[in-house]
Amino acid sequence: MGAVAASTGAMPAISASAATIDIPGVGKFEVDVPPEFEQPVQQLNTQLQAAMAPHAQGGPQAAAPGVPGFAPVMPGMFDNSAGDIALNAAKTKVGAQYSWGAAGPFSFDCSGLVQWAYRQAGIKLPRTSFEQSHVGAPVAFNDLRPGDIVITNGGGHVGIYAGGGQLLNAVQSGTPVSYTSLTPDEVVTARRIV
Repeated sequence: MGAVAASTGAMPAISASAATIDIPGVGKFEVDVPPEFEQPVQQLNTQLQAAMAPHAQGGPQAAAPGVPGFAPVMPGMFDNSAGDIALNAAKTKVGAQYSWGAAGPFSFDCSGLVQWAYRQAGIKLPRTSFEQSHVGAPVAFNDLRPGDIVITNGGGHVGIYAGGGQLLNAVQSGTPVSYTSLTPDEVVTARRIV
């Protein structure tokens, strides 16, 4: 492919690197940024840390300087479970392209997205949907919580339960990472990573 692209005059890929945004009380998320934005990401981390300092000491929240629309984090606003952190990480990848065998950070297959999202929560999961169907604790459909992993398609597909009957997943080639409806008859097993 590289030789073909070079001979057709295709545009070169824009280089990007992974930077980490650290949201106090929520977790760390890898984001893909061009090198010229690495310094602003670090400045955002510093501003978030400063904005959260009064909260950590039990005092009132002040808006983060230079962060328009910043809303203070109130106690109980976020649950810091691995499932919540993984779901929030996966939400940052909505729109990323599906690519069979890919595990991020730019494209994913179904189990690659789940593995990448849980890695952001500090949890190492196996690579395939079949292997992921055996981790954690089993969960009944009626007891699903956002962040639980759900195995469908006879065991050949996995996604992260997003709540409200929605599964966040990398579905198939040509379909970007997105939300799909989930019904009880589709579920092979659901697992809670604890």
